[in-house]
Amino acid sequence: MHYDELVHLRDQHPAWALLRSNNAALVLSFLGRVFVDNNASDLPATVLTSLLDEELYALNQRLGENSFPKPASAYLVDWASPNHGWLRKYYPTGSDEAHFDLAPSVEKALLWVHDLPAREFIGTESRLNTIFELLRQMVYGAEDDPERRLVELRRRRAEIDEEIARADRGEFTVLDAVGQRDRYQQFARTARELLADFREVEENFRKLDRKLREQIAGWTGSKGALLDEALGSRNGIAESDQGRSFQTFYDFLLSYQKQAELTELLERLRRIEDLGHQDGRLSRIHFDWIDASERTQATVRLLSDQLRRFLDDQVWMENRRVIDLLRAIEVKALRIRLQANPDVSMEIDDTGLALRLPMERPLYRRATSAPLESESVEQGSNDFDSSALLNQLYVDRDMLAQRVLSSLGRHDQVSLSEVITLEPLEQGLAELVGYLSLNQPGLSVIFDEERRERIEWGTADVERVADLPRVNFSRDRSETP
Repeated sequence: MHYDELVHLRDQHPAWALLRSNNAALVLSFLGRVFVDNNASDLPATVLTSLLDEELYALNQRLGENSFPKPASAYLVDWASPNHGWLRKYYPTGSDEAHFDLAPSVEKALLWVHDLPAREFIGTESRLNTIFELLRQMVYGAEDDPERRLVELRRRRAEIDEEIARADRGEFTVLDAVGQRDRYQQFARTARELLADFREVEENFRKLDRKLREQIAGWTGSKGALLDEALGSRNGIAESDQGRSFQTFYDFLLSYQKQAELTELLERLRRIEDLGHQDGRLSRIHFDWIDASERTQATVRLLSDQLRRFLDDQVWMENRRVIDLLRAIEVKALRIRLQANPDVSMEIDDTGLALRLPMERPLYRRATSAPLESESVEQGSNDFDSSALLNQLYVDRDMLAQRVLSSLGRHDQVSLSEVITLEPLEQGLAELVGYLSLNQPGLSVIFDEERRERIEWGTADVERVADLPRVNFSRDRSETP
């Protein structure tokens, strides 16, 4: 590690700050005995204060009256402050009493302090065997050649067969006292480190929960966007190396066969006389693992609780908004009812919902590709009759509307045949269609399907006749000022 990294850790890391503290011995001894040795967590403030008060009284009696002058509650508040962070102080749901839990940094400091005293016995054989076994698992676990895997499996089977044959002959090797102590020492250290790692995993999930709370508190977007981001973060941790390893370990512990096997092995370990004095905690370490992993899972469940409360609050706010709108409409309706001539109007898009079922949608059709001809373009002749491009019909509907209004005069209605009698068709069918499609303010076109009429136009050589329902034009009184 570089110099700057070490300086930053010395100034910022809680474990290093704890080791530099004047009360490091009190913090490590008391918190280690209460939380680590008993595998405890979530202790109420009254319980922890009572235990610390007894500890301080005993120390003051032995070391002097003013060795630890502050009350127990003041020490706990100081240890849980952001400047130290050796304890986590929080209020569980449904409780008005503060609870305390141990921070992972304290357990790291404890593991380091435990290694400081000189050990009478330092085993190396078991660790070398562990290294070899881990190397075999990694190398052959990454092997994708079936033939090499078969060679390794046959080698292991041959070793097992040879050991079975020696056992049948009564020839087997028993671990001596040195080998037992070596392996027990490594087992005890690994078991404690694994238990300490659970607090750090739990702290990582708790940080995610805290981040989610901060997002919810300041969120102004949609529910879907928040859920997408929150679940993405949750899945990211679950799919990370740490999350997958923890889930595999948790599934392993929940297996009844594995629990029974661990219990039997630990019970038989306790009866080995060569080990002498054994740590009593290790006889039930697998139950401590289950408790620690369950606390970690409970922290993960807090994420789901936060999301559910957020959705419930959002639904309540939306329902409240709908109720406020309905009440506002009722108040306005009562005010309008008291007026003499209320001017009320309402527009709706449709009287029903336009539904389109998924099976009504057409299936995908591949677009027909048209072949492109890449032949050269030949220049055409400039001498051709272009009058067909210029002689296009244009029907002036404003002029047609003026003709209808002139024919109406002071009458309420006038028929299409009367209008054409006064102003014959000059543009034939196109002009007739223009009359039928008039859409002018103050003018309505009425089709009488029960009566028919014939409209004639044309020249002396060619005569055209259209048979259509009787068409009347009338003034639209609602549009006239």
